[in-house]
Amino acid sequence: MDEDVLTTLKILIIGESGVGKSSLLLRFTDDTFDPELAATIGVDFKVKTISVDGNKAKLAIWVTLHRQTANFFLKSQIGNSPVLKWAMWQYDTAGQERFRTLTPSYYRGAQGVILVYDVTRRDTFVKLDNWLNELETYCTRNDIVNMLVGNKIDKENREVDRNEGLKFARKHSMLFIEASAKTCDGVQCAFEELVEKIIQTPGLWESENQNKGVKLSHREEGQGGGACGGYCSVL
Repeated sequence: MDEDVLTTLKILIIGESGVGKSSLLLRFTDDTFDPELAATIGVDFKVKTISVDGNKAKLAIWVTLHRQTANFFLKSQIGNSPVLKWAMWQYDTAGQERFRTLTPSYYRGAQGVILVYDVTRRDTFVKLDNWLNELETYCTRNDIVNMLVGNKIDKENREVDRNEGLKFARKHSMLFIEASAKTCDGVQCAFEELVEKIIQTPGLWESENQNKGVKLSHREEGQGGGACGGYCSVL
């Protein structure tokens, strides 16, 4: 069934609470948007297969959410079970400084990371360095591909200018795009551009496929023109 799939890629979506990580995930995988979407407890996980320049890749996409929300849910819904609390701790990323602890198992084996901030909340942009520090601490790969996404560009009360995001992405050698999970702008492009860059970095995935005889399409072996026709900035 998956014989024509080039590889399976682990993609992480990280960032402060409320920046729209789950909304981006649902827009990309299900083409849906729920303005009343509640904060996710623990982990969101979706699988989607996409084709980029003739190469199919199956994406296993992980989103982890806010520990304070998880704690509230645990206390109000399932009491003080130490086993359940331990399980939640294993898969919870902290949105606030004193809870910012990520387990190595979450990052292990990831080939791509989408780091999200809210263009209407400067505090989510200021804290991007914290997330990059966690990436450096826990990531098991040196050549992982990082994509910076400024979400919620449909809103009018912008606090972070596009050029600020672009400058930050260039400084840290990241891909960059602004997007809106609500209007769909930039969402498909963000994932396609990330996957294209990963496929162009064979050391990230080819070792897992050596015994399968898979091969890049001829178009992908070249430099290509970008999956998004230049909309995304490849940095």
